[in-house]
Amino acid sequence: MVRGLINRRKFLTAASIGASGFLLGGCDAFDDHLGVGNGLRSFLEGANSLTHRAQRLLTREALAPEFSESDIRQPMRPNGITAPDDDTYKSLLSNAFADWRLEVMGLVEKPLSLSLGQLQTMPARTQITRHDCVEGWSCIAKWTGTPLALVLDQARVKPEARYVVFHCLDTIDRDQSGDVKYYGSIDLIDARHPQTILAYGLNGKPLPIENGAPLRARVERQLGYKMPKYLAKIELVSSFAMIGGGRGGYWEDNGYDWYGGI
Repeated sequence: MVRGLINRRKFLTAASIGASGFLLGGCDAFDDHLGVGNGLRSFLEGANSLTHRAQRLLTREALAPEFSESDIRQPMRPNGITAPDDDTYKSLLSNAFADWRLEVMGLVEKPLSLSLGQLQTMPARTQITRHDCVEGWSCIAKWTGTPLALVLDQARVKPEARYVVFHCLDTIDRDQSGDVKYYGSIDLIDARHPQTILAYGLNGKPLPIENGAPLRARVERQLGYKMPKYLAKIELVSSFAMIGGGRGGYWEDNGYDWYGGI
């Protein structure tokens, strides 16, 4: 079974090999070649669309490969922002996130405000999976968290909703309007996938700060930048028109592909 899933991943990767091969050179080198109207960007967006269609064509519910405890051979490598310097985050951290809440808003019948304790009392899923970074490294780790589908069911998503947008506590950039907090998105198919969880545990311990405490997304069929850390809000939307630059995420607004599938 695992071999079949790995072969499926290889097929999906091959569908966008022209894009992913370039991506593996590293984020900074890649960023310099992207821009609105750039021919390379157009090529990568086409490859992204092909990967997305291939994923949906092959199967909507197939699981990413899962591993055993013996496959965990190193701590989960932190990446990106590892210690948010934002005042709000530092205040929440100072009392062990007792005042932190996950807001669920947008196109829902019942907006939610969930504490970490409330999430931890919901049915949990633990999975040992491989994290694949766009920079070219991977790491196997054990994640524990609340299936996102359970949270969406509680909020009663409206029929017109198509995407889940993650809004985070960490500042990724600054522009003329001020601090830009990290944001990203997935569609409702991936949001309801059984391996898509809101993780609060890593390798049998509470999620560390450098890996996204108190809560991060795990979307196991996609690259690491599609799994935001330091979650604050989940917003259900019908389009990306009012989200950042309109492409569905911070890195997507800066040239990365939206789907980010593997």
